[in-house]
Amino acid sequence: MTRITLLDGSIGQELVKRSGDRATPLWSTRVMIDRPDLLGEVHADYFAAGATIATTNTYALHRSRLERVGLADAIPALVETALARAETARARHGGRIAGALGPLLASYRPDLNPDPSQAAKRFGELVALMKPRVDLFLIETVSSLREAEGALRGTRDCVKPVWLALTVTDDDGTRLRSGEPLAGIAPLIAQHDPEAVLINCTRPEAVPAALDILAPFGKPFGAYANGFTRITPAFLKDNPTVDALEQRTDLDPAAYADHAMGWVGRGATILGGCCEIGPDHIAELARRLRAAGHEIV
Repeated sequence: MTRITLLDGSIGQELVKRSGDRATPLWSTRVMIDRPDLLGEVHADYFAAGATIATTNTYALHRSRLERVGLADAIPALVETALARAETARARHGGRIAGALGPLLASYRPDLNPDPSQAAKRFGELVALMKPRVDLFLIETVSSLREAEGALRGTRDCVKPVWLALTVTDDDGTRLRSGEPLAGIAPLIAQHDPEAVLINCTRPEAVPAALDILAPFGKPFGAYANGFTRITPAFLKDNPTVDALEQRTDLDPAAYADHAMGWVGRGATILGGCCEIGPDHIAELARRLRAAGHEIV
């Protein structure tokens, strides 16, 4: 029997799908502004499915993203909305809250990341707003060593556990989306000492090779993959909308659970889902874990 931490699945993409609205460059932030109660429903559904951690809808709440649309001054209010909805769901179901920290400017775009010292200050703004009310910080979708350094510096004095989630190429789990070897993260792990190291937002088929690289680091490790066919060139442009990406039709809850149980076999103790992986996927994964004799914590 293994003690498994079960993350939730997609937050931002699930919000966009449930809203039924046309995707915008603001992504789930727009939905949270227009329909904040929908966010609470998403968190509650994941807890009910068996997740033990609620990930805040703060992935895209960086000043560098919001100032382009005149919403930089709204960051404290938006963070408050995200935290309050996660807290309400936790109060009903129990569990922990992870403060999400996404890329500063765009996902899968290591070419856009600023110098790590500048990045650290930008991450630090969001960390300061959230740290009194989250149980841990989850740095997500890190696509280069430079991006990892900036985010880890920005969380260095947060006095909360920090989990680092890296994204690898869709077809080669041994390389970050920057093209750098995933193994190159080792010195930063040693220097900044995050509590856990994960793989996120890539095809599940790429995860096993990545986990084999993370395992020797001596940290709890795991993965939460996405359900996109792949990251398209159209999405790797300025101000993309998520409708440039296509959802897979062959990754139902049973198929996703098959992948995730394979990760457990490689030593993973933290599991969940990313974009296009919803509550039904998490419920099936929880069922499979319990059936195999594992304890969800």
